[in-house]
Amino acid sequence: NMKVLLFFGLVAIALADNTRFEGEKVFRVKPVLDEHVTLIKDLAQSIEVDFWTPESAEQVTAGINVDIRVPAMYLDLVYTMLQQSEMEHEVLIEDVQGAVDGQADTRPSPRAHSYTKYNTWSVIESWINSIASSSANLVSTQSIGRTYEGRTMTLLKLGKKTSSQKPAIFLDCGIHAREWISPAFCQWFVNEALTTYGSDAQMTSLLDQMDVFVLPLFNVDGYHYTHTSNRMWRKTRSRNSGSSCVGTDPNRNFDAGWCTVGASRNPCSETYCGASPESEIEVKNVANFIRQNKSVIKAYLTIHSYSQLLLFPYSYTYNLSAHHNELMSIAEGASSALRSLYGTRYTSGPGAATIYLAAGGSDDWSYDLGVKYSFTFELRDTGRYGFLLPESQIKPTCEETMLAVKYIAAHVQKNLY
Repeated sequence: NMKVLLFFGLVAIALADNTRFEGEKVFRVKPVLDEHVTLIKDLAQSIEVDFWTPESAEQVTAGINVDIRVPAMYLDLVYTMLQQSEMEHEVLIEDVQGAVDGQADTRPSPRAHSYTKYNTWSVIESWINSIASSSANLVSTQSIGRTYEGRTMTLLKLGKKTSSQKPAIFLDCGIHAREWISPAFCQWFVNEALTTYGSDAQMTSLLDQMDVFVLPLFNVDGYHYTHTSNRMWRKTRSRNSGSSCVGTDPNRNFDAGWCTVGASRNPCSETYCGASPESEIEVKNVANFIRQNKSVIKAYLTIHSYSQLLLFPYSYTYNLSAHHNELMSIAEGASSALRSLYGTRYTSGPGAATIYLAAGGSDDWSYDLGVKYSFTFELRDTGRYGFLLPESQIKPTCEETMLAVKYIAAHVQKNLY
């Protein structure tokens, strides 16, 4: 029967494309000598290892912990290297596939939206539509363009409707596809804003005085791919000319010190900077929107994971920004507001000095454009689960992060005039 054969053929293709992580481990290795750094870089050259933090081999330096995911076939090799070099190390995740399977509390119900689940793109998309129709007094939506694969990038505008243009905060989530806690936070933020407007004094005043532009999902194609094919995908899904490797790192593709440091010109790299600044349509769509609304956008907040950091410019240079002291004091105040709820500790500072040099990031770009209050959040955790944070942590993570975002928003509001 041709139909049955065809069906099994399609099933086989679908399964073949679904990357599994059986027997893989995530190591934390602690390079303290230059030879340790060289070893890690050589290792990355010779076998496929997935850098979780820092984000690529280029960024490995002595004294900074390195979290890497190692395929099962290379475990013996890696253990031997670690023993011979006497490099300190620990296993963070014993079984990556187990951690992938363990993220969801219960078997997912793919069609029902939940603020405490990692929703698929189709579920997020219908959630956007239903929010817009049920809270039309406070929400409007607009498309800022399409992704490489043709999906709509929908932006939510939250705020009390007024006749004149209001100052605004821009918030985006999900630049990197595998950082699932990030889009979960944008959805949480929208719900919190809409349900507490009218009862929470600060939120009411914020939405009366300002608008908040929320991009619930920046890298839509990549995120969709992490749900269907490869949970560990990070980049966009664009095709690169002259290479079989797919995708560009959207957070290396902004025109801010583009591709000078902490980024790669190799299309196969996780930190590939792209063919040119804004070569990625998603990046261009966001940059165009922010440029067009530059006069009203007072703050830019971008949500990533993991590491529990609150960063601000610069990442592409060790030079301090012109507003360093003010940004540092806001970041420290926001971190302490966040910590007040569950005791979660965040580290704050400029990107380059706090983690590593990385050019082409959205926060540096928006800051250089003139958006003074530009911040990058790296949400939970510090490596126990990494990108595979269980759904049971969505609620506490979002609750504490709300406090930090509200702290920043209050400061921006105070300094409007």
